[in-house]
Amino acid sequence: MSSQQQILIVEDEPKIAQILVDFLTIEGFATQVIHSGDEAEDAIRTKTPDCVILDLMLPGKDGLSICKDVRKFSQVPIIMLTARVDEIDRLMGLGFGADDYVCKPFSPREVVARIQAILRRAALTAPSSAVNTSILTFKHISLNIERFECVINEQVTELTPVEFRLLKTLMSRPGKVFSRESLMQSCYEDARIVSNRTIDSHMKNLRNKVALANDPQPILQSVYGVGYKLM
Repeated sequence: MSSQQQILIVEDEPKIAQILVDFLTIEGFATQVIHSGDEAEDAIRTKTPDCVILDLMLPGKDGLSICKDVRKFSQVPIIMLTARVDEIDRLMGLGFGADDYVCKPFSPREVVARIQAILRRAALTAPSSAVNTSILTFKHISLNIERFECVINEQVTELTPVEFRLLKTLMSRPGKVFSRESLMQSCYEDARIVSNRTIDSHMKNLRNKVALANDPQPILQSVYGVGYKLM
């Protein structure tokens, strides 16, 4: 890399934090470690990292609360660490705003690969990107790619990063039915396994956000056994 990208690690277990530091340093990243959840938001505001690795269970403020509050002022990519594999689908379906989840114990190389994939996706929608698709519009929805902003019926609507990418994919081809597999690929370039019910949970949340009051025909429709489309 021509310049070092900054990774903020919020992890209260020193050994785990050091392993991440070692592997990220080898790959050319700069790192900073914070061991308490109470310090995380200030660090994100002042240090403006390129990506955050955020543990779910922390002394002080917990990871989910941090993630929700950070999304009020920043769209920095966030990868959450959890010690329970059975929580990953639940967490992703609840829309806390994280870009990815990794279960402990994890492979440090896998974490690095996921960070690299997330940063590649972020670069595609950065203002300096050579491809400037700028704004997508469909009916009462406007999606500003550069500003990561969604306007529905003239009102700014908060979307999680996953919801934003799903809506962007659907708006790129209104009327086209996208399979769950293709929607997964649009959100997760690292080819990890995500269950259909996780995508369905995201789409349920997204459907509620894009719906118009008293509209008998939902704009975001499911096609049984296939996937989803915008109509």
